[in-house]
Amino acid sequence: MITTYKEKLEKNLESYFNIEKYNLPKEFPKEIMEAMAYTTLLGGKRLRGILCLEACNIFSNNYEKALPLASALEMLHAQSLIHDDLPSMDNDDLRRGKPSNHKIFGEAIAILAGDALISLGAQIILESDVKNKEKITLEYLKGAGVFGIVGGQTLDILSEGKKIDIETLKIIHKYKTGALFESALVMGALAGEANENEINIIREFANKFGLAFQICDDILDVISTSDIMGKTLGKDEKNNKATYVTLFGVKEAKNKLTKTIKESYDILRKNNIQSKIFEDILDSITEKIKE
Repeated sequence: MITTYKEKLEKNLESYFNIEKYNLPKEFPKEIMEAMAYTTLLGGKRLRGILCLEACNIFSNNYEKALPLASALEMLHAQSLIHDDLPSMDNDDLRRGKPSNHKIFGEAIAILAGDALISLGAQIILESDVKNKEKITLEYLKGAGVFGIVGGQTLDILSEGKKIDIETLKIIHKYKTGALFESALVMGALAGEANENEINIIREFANKFGLAFQICDDILDVISTSDIMGKTLGKDEKNNKATYVTLFGVKEAKNKLTKTIKESYDILRKNNIQSKIFEDILDSITEKIKE
């Protein structure tokens, strides 16, 4: 089913970057759409979009109505990658094994492409036929803004070179990484017309899942390779950034990841949420850090 979700999502995403469908004047700068499409269509696991589709499917048995939302989320994720890679941010020339957006289009166009992806994602949601549109858009904007990615990235930048405690690190991860996973899962559940209690359960699961994902990423930054990950590794240590590995070491970070994965499973099981896709994704995180 993951393969089906991904194929449907890829096709849907591509449709939004067909410039001819927008009936624009010939003077319109096609370069901005090319820059937006470059990073968005660069590949990847489409994890956030897949989580959104599965959350919708759990509560409605109809994932296709969430395809516009999943596409919007993948655009928002692409925006975060474009801006993360900028010289003034994480300063990375490599993304998914290819040159970063600003290396192809220049910094100015890369910044504008990121900005445009945020607003295009919101436009796609509002133009869709999905129910609970207002609540879904709110979740999207929260994940995108100061109470989501932007707040987390800000705290991450301000913490560089400083000795921070685990609570500060958790806040960085919660907003910089976890917020978009929370948006994805809650948006999907809202599209599936989940009730308030079910939304709270999905939100709880999303928070645990996001933490597990980031702990895994911290570990892989140390033990994996750039060829496998498709991005420059070892930057956290180089930039004096606090991670679960710098605070606890690889072994203890792995133990904390195992614990967080178990807690994620426990949330699903105690609330009788059955999803092979959620379980497969959790298992894949565990597999990545096995020696």
